[in-house]
Amino acid sequence: MKARIVRVGNSRGVRLPKLLLEEAGLPDEVEIHAEPGRIIIQSAVRPRAGWAAAARQMSERGEDALIDAPTPTEFDAEEWTW
Repeated sequence: MKARIVRVGNSRGVRLPKLLLEEAGLPDEVEIHAEPGRIIIQSAVRPRAGWAAAARQMSERGEDALIDAPTPTEFDAEEWTW
């Protein structure tokens, strides 16, 4: 698909057809970066997106136990008050 770069105030822009956006599955927030000869538009990645749901599922399945047993430290023995 070809498109024209148009003026938008002091900037320039490209109109993206709704069908193209739906096909790409892009949300309302995107990340844009440039490479030589191209502009990349991609879904804004949110670090830790989905972690809460994954933790909930792990808990429901009993998969949220510690991998290693807790190791007592000097702080535990001398400084911490229970």
